[in-house]
Amino acid sequence: MPVRLSTTVSKISSLPNSTNASLLTEFYQYMKNNGSSESHMNNSLKTNMAFATFIGLDTTFYDIQRKEQIVDFLDTKIKSIEEDPDRKSITTWNDYLNDIKYFFRWLYNKKIKQKNENNESPSDWETPTFVLIKKKKLRE
Repeated sequence: MPVRLSTTVSKISSLPNSTNASLLTEFYQYMKNNGSSESHMNNSLKTNMAFATFIGLDTTFYDIQRKEQIVDFLDTKIKSIEEDPDRKSITTWNDYLNDIKYFFRWLYNKKIKQKNENNESPSDWETPTFVLIKKKKLRE
């Protein structure tokens, strides 16, 4: 049974790092105010909450500066060919990458660079170099 958005949002405060919990709450408000679908918000929040748990108590999202920090988390989603002959875990890896990339683009442009112009759309945002990670291909 899928987890409802309200359930996901209620679990943000239980993250091990209060800074990350606060940032995800702000990110949720941003997505909500900009008309994101409940499904998109739920998936983005669940992915980034899992990443926050992965990086632990002593690391904030502001501390993430290297691709490897993200890839290490994404690689935990890859299953062996025996467990996943259809390679659906590659799709999961790519979906998680998209969610994390969107969050870090928001964080970089709205919080770090303080670009709060109302008319600026995500398509105008800069992407931090450490999230310029290529998607995995299904057939390599």
